[in-house]
Formats: sequence, structure tokens, C-alpha cells
Amino acid sequence: MSRTSKSVVIALLLVVVVAILGVIYASPYIALDRLKRAADARDAQTVNQYVDFPLLRGSLKDQVGQLLTRRIDIQKSGNPLAMIGAMIGAALIGPLVDSYATPDGVAAILNGIPPKGDPGEKPPVQSESSGAVVAVPGTAPPAPAVASPSAPKPPPQTTAGYRSFDTFAVNYQHGAGDARYSAILRRYGLFSWKLVAVELNNE
Repeated sequence: MSRTSKSVVIALLLVVVVAILGVIYASPYIALDRLKRAADARDAQTVNQYVDFPLLRGSLKDQVGQLLTRRIDIQKSGNPLAMIGAMIGAALIGPLVDSYATPDGVAAILNGIPPKGDPGEKPPVQSESSGAVVAVPGTAPPAPAVASPSAPKPPPQTTAGYRSFDTFAVNYQHGAGDARYSAILRRYGLFSWKLVAVELNNE
């Protein structure tokens, strides 16, 4: 093989390596985009490919439990009725977790509507005819997209990035002082990612 041929082969190999590394780096962004599109469309089959529901369910149970524990601790010296409500919410963690470990729940999480730990809480569902988000009967309605004619509610601020080679986080915050939370994706193999956890940093 001539020197020119060797140079061409080496250049092609470098191009291939760089392309593979680029795909590996971009893979969580691609997975997140596909997951959000599938969740918004309530495409359960595709959502199942990008969500590890047993891990997500365990994370939600742990995070909502911690949220309610903090709420009870804060309200111990305050309104006893509010504390009772928080304790009732703690008893209903199971149904709340089950309702959020669904395509509707994943869509809510990825659209800036995390669980708050309220009794009987369920994720909002999307109207098939209009695409609008509506509340599930018997639950508190979701935050309106427009607070008043002159004060539209801005979409959540999001940042995303690697925490490690195998962990990718999407961070959500509506504004200064608002509750923050993160959706956590984990690498499965070199190119595949799944939503595995939610971190509720509500304070």
C-alpha cells in the first residue's frame, strides 16, 4: 500500500471515529427529543423504549416521600389542618406514583409539571382535539399557561448536560424562587438512554 493510500485510510478512520464519538455525545439529546415527542403524543410503545418504569416508579416514591416529609416538618408548628393534609398525601403516595409512572406522567414531567405531593394528585392530560392540557376530574387544575391577559406565564427554564459518562440530567425551573426539579436519564449501552429518575428539589 502506498503512502498516499495509507494517508487516505487513516483520514477515513479518523472521520469515522470522530463521527462515532459525536453520535455518542449527542445520544442523550436525541433520546430526550424522541421521548418528549412520544410522551406528548401519548405513544406508549415508544415511551416504553425510553423509560425504565420500575426505576422511575421507585424514584418518584422516594422523592415524593421526602417532599411530604419536609412539608410535614415545616408545618408541625403551623396550621394543624395543613399538616393533616400533608399526612394524608403521604398515605396516598402509591396512587400518585402510579399515575405519574405513565405516558401522561412522563409528558407532564418533561413539560415542567412535576408532582407536588398533593392528595389525589394526577398528571394533567392533553386534549386530543385541541392539544390543550386539561386537569383530570377530581384533581387540582394545572397551572394555566396565561395567568392574566397581560401577564403570560413563561415556559420553564431548562438546562441539560452530562453529570457523568452514564448520567444525563435535564433541569427545570419556572423562575427565581420557584420549585426546581430534574429529570435523570441513564445510559444503556453506548447509544441508548432511558429516563430512570426524577429529583424534586422543591423547597
